[in-house]
Amino acid sequence: MHIHNLSQQNSILNSFISEIRDVDIQKDRMRFRRNIERIGEILCYEMSKTLDYKSEIITTPLGKKNTELFNDDIVLCSILRAGVPLHSGLLNYFDDAENAFISAYRHHKDNPETFEIIVEYLACPCLEGKTLVLADPMLATGQSMVATFEALKPFGKPKNIHLVSVIGAQDGVDYVNEHFGKDTHLWIAAIDETLSDKGYIVPGLGDAGDLAFGEKLQQ
Repeated sequence: MHIHNLSQQNSILNSFISEIRDVDIQKDRMRFRRNIERIGEILCYEMSKTLDYKSEIITTPLGKKNTELFNDDIVLCSILRAGVPLHSGLLNYFDDAENAFISAYRHHKDNPETFEIIVEYLACPCLEGKTLVLADPMLATGQSMVATFEALKPFGKPKNIHLVSVIGAQDGVDYVNEHFGKDTHLWIAAIDETLSDKGYIVPGLGDAGDLAFGEKLQQ
């Protein structure tokens, strides 16, 4: 798998990452969502450099100009609910993309420190021969990303696969590296050192879904 860790080079991205981590700034939900969206835009821009293009003649009021234009059939798939702001950032740039949504959550059966990933709701167009962009803001254990991809397989075989995350743990990066093909690309804004006993990224930022939309009731 090709891993593109954008934190390895300093850019304005550092500011957005620091704000979503900061316990005081992240209390502003609107600002948190907007920062996730902006990070998605930056990741999307970097990813766009690796996609397919075709040459087209554009007519201006004063003449014609040969231009290389984006030429990929994109399907953006986000994991609900934390993935919504990240999805918006990607869609701001890939505005003609098709869209897929899936719910995947941790189910703690007996031990609060162990869980399985449950996939319930899924809406997806045909993926055959298209470029799949699978987005999840937090790449902790990597199990949600893998479970989501398994659930998408009945919809066809993508031509290319790109994974997009905001913050990941090294364990999660290693896990998806083992389960996705060598031609898969991972675009990530930062990779943290480790996971807690409950499988949360350390230092991370907390629960991205709760920070974006408010705490959820536990059932």
